[in-house]
Amino acid sequence: MAEVALKSRNMALTGAAVREQLRTLDDGDVVAAFLGGEERAFQELVSRYQSRLLNFIYRTIGDREKAEDLVQEVFIRVYRHIGRFDRSKKFSTWIYTIASNLAKNELRNRSRNPLVLFQTIKKNWQDDDRPLQFEDLNSRPDDLYRKRHLRELVEESVAKLPAHHREVFVLRELEGKSYEEIADITATNLGTVKSRLNRARASFAELIEPKLR
Repeated sequence: MAEVALKSRNMALTGAAVREQLRTLDDGDVVAAFLGGEERAFQELVSRYQSRLLNFIYRTIGDREKAEDLVQEVFIRVYRHIGRFDRSKKFSTWIYTIASNLAKNELRNRSRNPLVLFQTIKKNWQDDDRPLQFEDLNSRPDDLYRKRHLRELVEESVAKLPAHHREVFVLRELEGKSYEEIADITATNLGTVKSRLNRARASFAELIEPKLR
């Protein structure tokens, strides 16, 4: 019995060491480890992307329960088709493309306009800006209230954008994706991405400005 217990302990330590090592690898190496037979590598990919994909899909379709289902579907598809992933490309672009396609299918299957929870806004639209976070635990209560109110206004405004504008707006302003990544994710050329984003920004500003007066 003592030998069995010791063996189990050693296996647990080995498993912990493997998981720790996986956390230090980039996405491509984690994918390679999984394809090489290390099943725990897939869980590492899930840990890295589950919350991010849930936020992206939720803010795109406006239904958290459905978004959770779609995230599960994303990982099912990744598991089944990861052998097709071109490791010369970014894994994040590939998995976001899968998530985007599932979200688009969900929107196409709806008869109503989706609400979008969009939790960031920008002071201006410079390329190197980072989105502002509405929630800040260090904010004073009155500042936090104003930020939450602003978030509600943003949600209402983003929900009114056309779907193809809303998608690039969320990917760029919330997810911080580059124009090139957005082009890959949405299967459109770079010029179209920039055009849609500029129109989305202009429409968003027109929609939200009257509410801020």
